[in-house]
Amino acid sequence: MSTLQELADLVEGTVVGDSSLPINGVSTIQEGKPNTITFIAQDKYQKYASSTTASAIIVADKALLNGKDGILLDSPQEAIAKVLNHFAPAYSRFEGIHQTAQIDSSAKLGNNVSIGPNTVIDQNVIIGDHTTIGANNVINSGVKIGANSTLDHNIHLFHNSVIGKRCIIHSGAVIGVDGFGFTTTNDFHIKMPHNGKVIIGNDVEIGANCTIDRGTIGDTTIGDFCKFDNGVQIAHNVSIGRGCLFAGHVTIAGSTKVGEFCMFGGQAGAIDHVNIGARSILACYTAATKDLSGGKIYSGAPAREIKEKNRRDAVYLEVQYLKKRLKKLESQLLN
Repeated sequence: MSTLQELADLVEGTVVGDSSLPINGVSTIQEGKPNTITFIAQDKYQKYASSTTASAIIVADKALLNGKDGILLDSPQEAIAKVLNHFAPAYSRFEGIHQTAQIDSSAKLGNNVSIGPNTVIDQNVIIGDHTTIGANNVINSGVKIGANSTLDHNIHLFHNSVIGKRCIIHSGAVIGVDGFGFTTTNDFHIKMPHNGKVIIGNDVEIGANCTIDRGTIGDTTIGDFCKFDNGVQIAHNVSIGRGCLFAGHVTIAGSTKVGEFCMFGGQAGAIDHVNIGARSILACYTAATKDLSGGKIYSGAPAREIKEKNRRDAVYLEVQYLKKRLKKLESQLLN
């Protein structure tokens, strides 16, 4: 349990009301619970401010408190992340090297490395200090994993993959597998060898069941600070700039380059061999089929700047309306 003042100090905010108010957790503003703190970061949730039963609210506008206790600061969303981390339950984790782990004698393990049950570590693997690897993982030869990284369970890192420092890889991820590369002659599909690798930067988070293919000749690269939701597919020779955010089931086809700080909504993607400019935002289901300059919001398939997409949709609806009117007039004339 913490006081409201202690939480305000944590998030560098200002207390409004009772600074000694005890807080023992976090709740949503719609389903607020006594002795918890909640937050308002979007306008559509302001309507719940007066009715929530949470004991305190983190806000950017003091007027929203309307007499309630709370914390005032510029970024409630950032603040609640710190508060959630403060109240996060401490799950037990296996520490040390489990007796069922199979570790090749040539592997180099840093200080305070933990490896869970039935994990296989092949030849010449290097694992940095304070890294935790869960159960049933396969780490093939030549893989390098940076310090302070966490790999959950049932992950496969194929040979020579490079994982940076402070990375988090969730269960079911497959990194460094062969890409989907074939050349077809006389209706016979010939598999293209994939001799490259995957290089993942620092502070990257890879969601559950993501797949990242190794390069054919060059490497597939993921920049620092990228965050991938579950089920993201990155094909061979793709380059993802730093700080990109990909929601669930984003798919990037081979040899495409995505600039830094791009955001892709759920099931958005890009075909092969295109360039997506820095700070592009692709709405859900958007498909980039040609180069995009960046710094804009795109929507639709094929992707268009969202203003143009909205204009085209408006014209389409108007045409549909005119067609209905014409059919009605035609029916009246014929009858």
